[in-house]
Amino acid sequence: MQVAVVTFDGFNELDSFVASALVNRCRSDGLEAFITTPTPVVTSMNGVEVRGQRPLEFVADADVVLIGSGVKAREVVADDRMLSRLPVDPSRQLVGAQCSGALVLARLGLLDGMPACTDSKSRPFVEACGVTVLDVPFHAEGNIATAGGCLASQYLATWVISRTVGEDAARGVLDYVAPVGENQETVERALRAVRVGTRAAASR
Repeated sequence: MQVAVVTFDGFNELDSFVASALVNRCRSDGLEAFITTPTPVVTSMNGVEVRGQRPLEFVADADVVLIGSGVKAREVVADDRMLSRLPVDPSRQLVGAQCSGALVLARLGLLDGMPACTDSKSRPFVEACGVTVLDVPFHAEGNIATAGGCLASQYLATWVISRTVGEDAARGVLDYVAPVGENQETVERALRAVRVGTRAAASR
């Protein structure tokens, strides 16, 4: 199973790197993430240059698509040509968005009637798309999930791992990366955020 971590110019490093690093700890289970970019090299919001591992066209073949955020998200959603390169399909893919990545999902019509999570700076722009923004870090309905706040990227990764290779695998990954002495707390917090966010959706 392959995961496209969509990473645009001006990206937030925490969003793309945390999600891909956690997912890639499941390579032995057949799950692998790739930084997926619209150009061969993209530059982060802090000037870090990264060479993409896959071109944006990889999105069409991926089993999971995670759309990261960045300072140029509003430029991305205003670019019809760019959006046409994102043929995401929740009927056959898991689709997630981090922070301002929710703008991309909204622009693609994937959040119609569905609330979303995003960061405080992106919130007014997401709401302007007619999307209700929740004051929680994670929300999922069916095969679509959103996370709000940079460090909520761990919840998005937890959702992907749990949905594809199982909760035990997610526990193992979270336990390994947790701060020393905070293993159980870290594991349970992430799993709880995903469960609560998914259960809330089921009760709507």
